[in-house]
Order: sequence, then structure tokens, then C-alpha cells
Amino acid sequence: QVQLVESGGDLVQAGGSLSLSCAASGSSFSIDTMGWYRQPPGKRREFIARITSGGGIRLVNPVEGRFTISRDNAKNTVYLQMVSLKPEDTGVYYCNAYLMDLNTTYWGQGTQVTVSS
Repeated sequence: QVQLVESGGDLVQAGGSLSLSCAASGSSFSIDTMGWYRQPPGKRREFIARITSGGGIRLVNPVEGRFTISRDNAKNTVYLQMVSLKPEDTGVYYCNAYLMDLNTTYWGQGTQVTVSS
């Protein structure tokens, strides 16, 4: 069973920065894609960014230029660096990990990011 633990969520003022991390453990198989989603208050969970084991990156338009996703394959850890934060970035941020060998996606418990105006 793969476990994902996010950290780094906090309360920050608009224009501020935060760095999130997500460490995966317990996998006997390689992790192919790791990603970040967020769930704004009262809304559905939405995709933010993902990175493959080979370094391929995709970011959604609202965060492009402000968020950076990176990954340390040796540590099975994915990072999300966020700058120029806006109140609409507020939400619970979740990471996930997709294992192709198991065709399974695992999720973390989430970390709260609150951006005050």
C-alpha cells in the first residue's frame, strides 16, 4: 500500500509564497506520474499540475507562471512551489501518485492552503 503525506500548507497573504511537498512511501513499484490537485471551498477537486518520472510537466493555465512542480525520484517526493498567491488559490491541496504496474492511483490526505486578501 502506497502512502502519500503532504506538508507545507499554511495561511498566507495574497502575493505571498508557499512550498508544498508530498512524500510517497511503501511502494515496491516505481511511481510513474505524481500530481497535485486542489479543492476550493464548496467546489469539486480540480487538477493543478503533474510530472512524470521522466520529467514531463503539465500545468493548468490559471497557475502557469506562478506555480512550479518538481520531483525527486530518489526520494519519491513531489513539490509544488507557489508564488504570487491569490485568494482563489485557497483550498485543500492533494497530491497523487500513479503506478503503471498496478494501474492504480493513490492519494494523500491533503494540506490546507489559505490565501487572505
